[in-house]
This record gives sequence, structure tokens and C-alpha cells, in this order.
Amino acid sequence: MSGSIAQGTSQTHGNTHILHFLVRLPRRMEDVWPAVATPEGLGAWCTAADVLEPRLDGAVTLRDLGSGRVTAWDVDRVAEYTVEGGGRIRFHLERGGDAESILRFTHEFQGERSSEADWRRRFERLIEIVESPEGLPGGRPRNPAEPPEDAGPPEPGEPLEPLPGQFT
Repeated sequence: MSGSIAQGTSQTHGNTHILHFLVRLPRRMEDVWPAVATPEGLGAWCTAADVLEPRLDGAVTLRDLGSGRVTAWDVDRVAEYTVEGGGRIRFHLERGGDAESILRFTHEFQGERSSEADWRRRFERLIEIVESPEGLPGGRPRNPAEPPEDAGPPEPGEPLEPLPGQFT
């Protein structure tokens, strides 16, 4: 599977805007978590995280979005940041199979500051990083030849390494 971004949706309620995206990523959610929950990960594709205390009610400063608090934190699943002037930014990871994950993204904000095109560009960058051989900052490098960690042992009679003279 390669990454994909479903068409974003946008809702407006008075002066409040809500953007939603569904992003499919060809990595396990545990491997994607650092991209949404660490300064190095966010800085690689979204915006610099000058401050990020990884816990509920921790301080957060996202350079292009604002400063505020961590308003939801469920390790490997949910990171939500509510920042002054930038609104509520929620990353919710789900399993998408043995070696894939789904990112459900919500950005709730006031005014005209954010746009679907801005977030789509960010998610395109995230997909590029996830699919690259180097992988995510702070995460495990991607090895496309490696079976998923939960793939189980090789079939009986199947050698673990190539036999002498065997082509690989």
C-alpha cells in the first residue's frame, strides 16, 4: 500500500471552522506516532514544535499555529493540541491492517487562518517521509523487504537465510 489522502471535508458553524482528513499511511501506527507526538516528528512535516510536554495538560508551542496545552493524550493513538489562535488540532491513529495505519485528523479553529490546501500539502509531506527509506524522525527506519513484526515465524522447512549458492 502507498499512502493516500481522502478528500478533506470542511464545516462551518458561525465563526468556527472544522477540517477533517483521513490519511492512509503504509506504516504501523506505533511507527507513525512519533510524527504527531514528538517535536522532531512534527517538525519534519507539519511545523516546528518549540515546546511539547508529551502528557495531558502539557505545554505545547507549534511555531506556525500557536501556543497552548495538550488537551488529549493516549499514547500511540491520540494527540490533541489546543493552541491560542490556532484552535484544536487532533491526530487520531487507528490500525489499517498488519502494517498500515489510518490518521483521522481534525482541525477546529476560528476565522480564516487555516485551509484545506495547507493541510493537504502537510499530509503529502508526511506520506513522503513515511514512504522514504529513512522513515520518520525518532521512529524505526522503513524496510520494505521486512515482513510485519506480527507476521509470525517462517513456514516449516523454509530456511531463515539463503542456502550457500542460492540466489536471493
